[in-house]
Amino acid sequence: MNQPLRVAAPTPAPLLDLRVEHKAFGATAVLGAVELQLQPGEIVSLLGPSGCGKSTLLRLVAQLDRDFVGHLQQRPEQVGFVFQEPRLMPWLSVADNIGFSEDRRYDRARVNGLIDEVGLGGFADALPKALSGGMAQRVAIARGLYGQPQLLLLDEPFSAVDAFTRFKLQDLLLDLARRHRIALLVVTHDVDEALYLSDRVLVIGNRPGTVCRELRVGLGYPRERQDERLARLRGQALEALHSARVI
Repeated sequence: MNQPLRVAAPTPAPLLDLRVEHKAFGATAVLGAVELQLQPGEIVSLLGPSGCGKSTLLRLVAQLDRDFVGHLQQRPEQVGFVFQEPRLMPWLSVADNIGFSEDRRYDRARVNGLIDEVGLGGFADALPKALSGGMAQRVAIARGLYGQPQLLLLDEPFSAVDAFTRFKLQDLLLDLARRHRIALLVVTHDVDEALYLSDRVLVIGNRPGTVCRELRVGLGYPRERQDERLARLRGQALEALHSARVI
């Protein structure tokens, strides 16, 4: 008796497919050969020292910089961006910063929902000067989510806050990523942050930046910061950084 033919399920198309052959600023080569793919809902961190090209990669993905040799498959309307500094407009309220448009005709119900999601209920009418650094970055994250992106890019988003606030913001980010079913691409210098947040960590070497090593975390969420498996991966990440002569 003939067995029924089993057809393999098609591999889902990546949400992001970036292939860089070369990126330079003038005569200075910043990125070498880099391949970066993200699947829907995946969380990936780029780990490495200042100047290795991590932030440049984010700008290429966001199409804020299109001057490179290579290929990008990514629609810019699917992407939100959270910068290292909140970059809030000081004359606008929290709500107006999140839903910013010149005529202020934004979706107020959606903005109010995001304000609640990031833990800033009651601050919709507050000006940025009334916010702490952590609160301001919560506004920036809500602004990045307002356009309903499938991918949120974050460039060292928690580097300017204290350790306790950083931990709280990391957990908030993971909760929002799950709730909104979005992928994250995070630039960080912090090994522990990269491992705590990510499905994969890409270690980037010095200029011209290339991927020296990929670490697959292989742990579900939520995670325990003291998990021994994260500690072992931390050792591997540090070894990769050392081998690449970046620390």
